[in-house]
Amino acid sequence: MSVTQTEGSSQGAMGARRPTRASTGERFADWADSRLGLHGGGRKYTRKVFPDHWSFLLGEIALYSFIVVLLTGVYLTLWFNPSMNEVVYDGSYAPMNGVRMSEAYASTLDISFDVRGGLLVRQIHHWGALIFVIAMLVHMMRHFFTGSFRKPRELNWLFGWIMLFTALFEGLLGYSLPDDLLSGTGLRFVEGATLSTPLIGTYLSFFIFGDEFPGHEIIPRLYALHILVLPALMVALVVVHLILVFYHKHTQWGGPGKTEKNVVGAPFMPVYVAKAGGFFFLVFGVITVIAAIATINPIWNVGPYRPDQVSTGAQPDWYLGFAEGMVRVMPGWEINAWGHTLALGVFIPITLFPLMFIAIGAYPFIEAWITGDKREHHLLQRPRNVPVRTALGTSWLSLYALFLIGGGNDIFATHFNVSVNNVTWALRIGVFVVPVLTFILTKRICLALQRRDRDKVLHGRETGMIKRLPHGEYIEVHEPLSQAELHKLTSHEQPQPYVLPPAVDANGVRRPPVSVADRVRARLSHSMFGPHTRIDKPTAEEYRRAVAHGHDHAELPPGSGPRELESADESPGGPSSG
Repeated sequence: MSVTQTEGSSQGAMGARRPTRASTGERFADWADSRLGLHGGGRKYTRKVFPDHWSFLLGEIALYSFIVVLLTGVYLTLWFNPSMNEVVYDGSYAPMNGVRMSEAYASTLDISFDVRGGLLVRQIHHWGALIFVIAMLVHMMRHFFTGSFRKPRELNWLFGWIMLFTALFEGLLGYSLPDDLLSGTGLRFVEGATLSTPLIGTYLSFFIFGDEFPGHEIIPRLYALHILVLPALMVALVVVHLILVFYHKHTQWGGPGKTEKNVVGAPFMPVYVAKAGGFFFLVFGVITVIAAIATINPIWNVGPYRPDQVSTGAQPDWYLGFAEGMVRVMPGWEINAWGHTLALGVFIPITLFPLMFIAIGAYPFIEAWITGDKREHHLLQRPRNVPVRTALGTSWLSLYALFLIGGGNDIFATHFNVSVNNVTWALRIGVFVVPVLTFILTKRICLALQRRDRDKVLHGRETGMIKRLPHGEYIEVHEPLSQAELHKLTSHEQPQPYVLPPAVDANGVRRPPVSVADRVRARLSHSMFGPHTRIDKPTAEEYRRAVAHGHDHAELPPGSGPRELESADESPGGPSSG
């Protein structure tokens, strides 16, 4: 009876519409989502909005070139032999036949001349590394000049800074692996810098090289660091960096409708992913074209490394050229005491090298302490509106450029037919003069641009058209700015400097003495945000008065000016006000 009922119910169901059976992919998606909860998070983050501006592509260039370096590096590890055992070369490159060299150098020659596509992959790897480092540097400078490192992105700035610092040493290890004469000269420089360390220099050198320079252990040790330790660290940093970008949301340039609480742009899926995917292949293609037409690091021209030789014009890659330039520019000072020599000419520059980078990494925390600003910031600043910070950045870049020139002082001397001593002394003087002049010039340019913005707000844009008034006066017609342009020129904050409290309060009670830290903060705050660092934005009343007195503008009724100017008079002046 039960069977009959089952059959009857089954037959009755035949007349109704059968439910559609879920596909295998849908069943697997349901199974995974019930255990991992991917659907909710995926729906949330795939619709995350990313703003659109060309400067945001700098970070993507760094990311995509890093991926290119990883892919080509995996290919090269299949053929490279990191050994310093000596062999006699007998390969395709005839000029090197019969020459004694390390297995590392011989395997690099084999990659270049015997492995199919090996030379192209080598050059893609090297060019990709150069582009990766310069993209990271320019990317960080974009963050610095626009103030995107402010809260809540201080830690993300720090992760990017560690990544850049790690990439410098990763590049040094990479071009040292072939054991050619040029890279061996670079390792000799590293050994000299290590030996200059007081008291423990010789011990450090033996620990690094495993023997008297060059030893037989340095290439295998560099290889392990180059393909395992540092890449793993950098991949971890990239992942954390991207997670924080998603979590904090992307910064954006100010404009109508853009606030600290929203993001205006395209969603991650499908618009941003499609554009990013195409841009990845574009970056990969450009690097490949450069590698195919521009030779880099032709190790067969310089030969294997020998400690008794050095090639003329030996220069490191550009990102470490400034470190060598610091040593070349520094006078060769030495101190001899108790039978020991302290090579200040090497030790002082090598000490300043990490200090320069530490200052870059710590800057967001220093500025946050000076301003006392505890708010979150998601809108970027125009560099002209923060003239002191912009001037500091350009001063650092000018100093970097001088040291980079110093790293190639012999090349400049031979190419311009001047004495290398004259080049060196010019750089020594320039190290103290050029950054100061750069700071002053940059600050004045920023203030001039602020003044021009103020004039454009009050008087409009010059049209070049001349108009004659009824009483005979000639004036130039100015075109009023749109609301979007007025917003762009007037929406920025102008914080007041931190002011020390008076010694006696309103009740006549003497306050506790001010600490040294507060005095330093007040002085630095005045230097960054004092009256000499800005051109005051026009108020709403000034705007209405300027429009009313303009012969070519109609008078505006009260309250019809731009909203930014209407609220400018009521703003507290920023977080640094005392």
